[in-house]
Parts: sequence; C-alpha cells; structure tokens
Amino acid sequence: MTATCSATVPTARGRSRTRRPTGRTRDSRTSRPTPPCSRRSSPGSRRGRSEPVKKRLDVLLVERGLAESRAQAQALVLAGRVRGHDKPGMQVDEEAELELEQSPPFVSRGGEKLAHALDAFGVDPSGRDCLDVGASTGGFSDVLLQRGAARVVAVDVGYGQLHEKVRNDPRVTVLERTNARELRELPFQPDLVVCDVSFISVRLVLPPVLALARPDWEAVVLVKPQFEAGRAEVGKGGVVRDVSVRRRVVRDVAEAALAWGGETAGVVDSGLPGPKGNREVFLHLVHRTRPRIADDIDERIAAEIS
Repeated sequence: MTATCSATVPTARGRSRTRRPTGRTRDSRTSRPTPPCSRRSSPGSRRGRSEPVKKRLDVLLVERGLAESRAQAQALVLAGRVRGHDKPGMQVDEEAELELEQSPPFVSRGGEKLAHALDAFGVDPSGRDCLDVGASTGGFSDVLLQRGAARVVAVDVGYGQLHEKVRNDPRVTVLERTNARELRELPFQPDLVVCDVSFISVRLVLPPVLALARPDWEAVVLVKPQFEAGRAEVGKGGVVRDVSVRRRVVRDVAEAALAWGGETAGVVDSGLPGPKGNREVFLHLVHRTRPRIADDIDERIAAEIS
C-alpha cells in the first residue's frame, strides 16, 4: 500500500484534525515548489499505472517467433531487417510492434541488376562454368549460383568483401586481391562471363579475361558511364547526365568488343541506378568468328538511354 504523510493542526475548540497534503506546497523563501512528503511503493501497488515491462530486442524477437535463436535475431537486427531498430540489446516495451523487412533476394542489389539483364537477354547460367569479374560482395555470383551455375570463379581486386553465403558455396572459387587485368590462368575455362567493375574501363579489363574463356563464350557486361567517359564529361558527384555521352560510351564498348571477337547481341538498361544516380547499361556480348556491329545498334542503344 502506498504510504502518505499528514500533518496535525489544532482547531478552535482545542481538538486537532488531520490535514492531508494536496501535493506540492510553496516555500515562501524561495517561491519554488517544495517536494511533497516521500512516498514508497511496492511492486503492483500503483493501480492502473504499472510501468511497461521491457525486454531485450533480440529476446523479444525470439519470443514472438520472428527468429529461431538470439543469434539469428541479432543478425537480423544488424542486417537492418528489423524496422526502426538497430541494436540487438536495446530494451523494448514487450508490447511494442515489431516488423521484419522482406529478405532481399540476393546478397547485394547488384544481383537484382544482373537478374534483370539475364532475363532480358534470355541467358541461362544453369549447368555452366562462370566467371564473375569484380565480384565485390557477390551479388552477381549469387544470381549465377541461385540459377544453377555448375561452377563460379569470383575475382576481385579487394579483400574480405565477399558475402559468406557466396564464399562458403562449394561451387565457388574465390580469387581475392587479384587484378583481373593480370589474370594468367583460371581453374577452368568459363563459357559465361559477367562483369561489374569500378574505377576502370571494361575495355581494359575484358581482353585478358576473355582470352582465358572458352571459344564459345558469352558475356553480360555492366557499362558504367562514369568510368568510360572522359574526365571532363563526368559531372558533379561523379554523375554523367549528358545523354549523348552515355550513348556514345556504350557504343564505344560495343566497338571495342569487336577486337576481342565479341558481337553485341543485346542492350538493356540496368533497371536500377548506380549508388550516385548514374544510369548504367548492360551489353550482351557473344563470341563470333567475324563479329560485326549491327546496323541498328544506335537505335537499340537510344531505346535504353534517354
């Protein structure tokens, strides 16, 4: 029961009566409220005013059936999958609404770009030996694996970026700290090459790579205008906004591919802009003994870049 304090004051008839405090009183010396007498409360003594019960976020996720274990719950939080929360150990009202973001289909958004291009070009990785140039976190490799690739070599000049899901797949050979321009051998000859590189032109990367591929290779190449255009043509923030420049650099890659035996069989917008807003384009290259540029190549490029 909550304890209260009272004061006894004399009455005119000599009797005393008890006056209960009504709350905070004023101190005439300071004109500030003086605190009421102290109160003690035992658990459950406040009627209708009980404090909300809080629990660790990761514990609550398990109790709600949103995660199978605390370890999984912590991974979901750190991956940004629990809307509005970013710390597994934070205290949360046990009645709080918790919502999981939908799981992305691939380990990076780059995977969504490649999936879009493969569908547009009608390229099926199933049962094929593949090479992922510029693997980074492994979005492209993840698509190839999910679509049934027999083997994948993931090449990147960086280190430690590849997602564990891709790294631990037995079909994957990881070549980190490897400059694709300096590749001299591979564990097998790929017949499907996918490429997503930054800070360098694909015109420099692809020739030595395709020289290691099977004679009947095909390639799906992401062309990033900011790394193909001249320095003066790249605008503020590293974005190429001039449509004529964006179209020209794609044609430049298509023409350069002729020297590698590559013929442009398809052109398609990536479907998603780059991190800074650049519009990127995929080229579908196929090996030909006598490759040529299609008569309508400019129209096909213009249809994807506007």
